[in-house]
Amino acid sequence: MRGVVFDGKQVQVVDDLAVREPGPGEVLVAISAAGLCHSDLSVVDGTIPFPVPVVLGHEGAGVVQAVGAGVSHVVPGDHVALSTLANCGTCPECDRGRPTMCRRAIGRPGRPFSRGDRPVHQFACNSAFAERTVVKAVQAVRIPKDIPFSSAALIGCGVLTGVGAVLNRARVDRGDTVVVIGTGGIGLNVLQGARLAGALRIVAVDANPAKEAVARQFGATDFLTSAKGVRDLLPTGADHVFECVGRVELIRQAVDLLDRHGQAVLLGVPRASAEASFVVSSMFLDKAILGCRYGSSRPQRDIPLYAELYRQGRLLLDELVTETYPVEDFEKARADAEAGRVARGVLTF
Repeated sequence: MRGVVFDGKQVQVVDDLAVREPGPGEVLVAISAAGLCHSDLSVVDGTIPFPVPVVLGHEGAGVVQAVGAGVSHVVPGDHVALSTLANCGTCPECDRGRPTMCRRAIGRPGRPFSRGDRPVHQFACNSAFAERTVVKAVQAVRIPKDIPFSSAALIGCGVLTGVGAVLNRARVDRGDTVVVIGTGGIGLNVLQGARLAGALRIVAVDANPAKEAVARQFGATDFLTSAKGVRDLLPTGADHVFECVGRVELIRQAVDLLDRHGQAVLLGVPRASAEASFVVSSMFLDKAILGCRYGSSRPQRDIPLYAELYRQGRLLLDELVTETYPVEDFEKARADAEAGRVARGVLTF
């Protein structure tokens, strides 16, 4: 079968990939569409260290082909969106409703794929850039069959992360002020999360002025090409600032733009060794810097919620998909994503 494999030096679309059958508590999914996220590109450029060879992709949707022993919440033929969160469901963090903190949900890459007699790693417990993949049952969330796969795929990462950061981690309230630095796939979802939460002023900041129209479509009330203008709009600062790029100088800007009792939420991913600084004395007015993993989401609850909001016309998904590419055109999709020409490119199989 076809898949996108990174061997540590180059990315290739191969056609000799194999995947094993699902074991107990696992699901085999035929992927129909998968979003190309910057986290995939970060594996290729070394920002996210990961063992190789690896099948890339972590934002997908498709059809259940087979289920392993003990799986009853999905059956063959169901349409599903996939999460990257392979949480165990039984540890204290899972039991508290914090599956993103499950210690078995990250750092344990499996190898369900192979090329010839050589095993191949799975990225983010998902590897959606393959015609078929095996995931833990908890990662496969049934969705209505009237949702297009190209749109449903984006729920599993961009929407869970961006909207979830607003609703679950920051808990933006009605009337709050929000600044979003970076309006890529994650930033656009933060914008619409702030809109859904009832934020009064939502300021989008992006160096590319061409992104203003789509930022406003997703919920921005104001658009700036530099954070220097934020204080003109919000003289005392913002209640919430979301950094969605992953650059340390922008993290510093996010902290400096906070009002009293404000919080900076870090969503962009810099290199693992990156360090950021801030003025300590500025934090004593009850300000906070919050990390956020995967939107502090609970996928089995949140994915159906977002799917229904989409069906009601309240959550934008189709508008996120700038272009679709056959998987053979991965290099073009990658180039467009790196150049910022697309909000989200989607690979199709």
